[in-house]
Amino acid sequence: MMAQPQPDSEELLARILTSLEDDKAEDVVQIDLRGKTAMGDYMVIASGRSTRQVSAMAEKLIDRLKHDFGRLARIEGKDTGDWVLIDTGDVIVHIFRPEVREFYQLEKMWMPSGAAN
Repeated sequence: MMAQPQPDSEELLARILTSLEDDKAEDVVQIDLRGKTAMGDYMVIASGRSTRQVSAMAEKLIDRLKHDFGRLARIEGKDTGDWVLIDTGDVIVHIFRPEVREFYQLEKMWMPSGAAN
């Protein structure tokens, strides 16, 4: 089997955003991390209406990345569905239930003050 070319971080980000949009994610925010941290180039934060939707969006995203790019991603929290973290290497994805997202407020930690995306 021939290895697929690895996408750049912008391609990966675009596919992640499309996948989340297709699955009706709510309040999707992307944060540019380049030059701020070595953990990745982008962070995406999104909400699902229920634990079931959060888990399903995460599972579909993992499957799509594997299918489209042959890329395996690390995933944490899928079993509980309150907060799922997906680490693709270049893009970090957080999918929350709205109440959990409000509690942790990751956007406030990573976005420049006054910025809205």
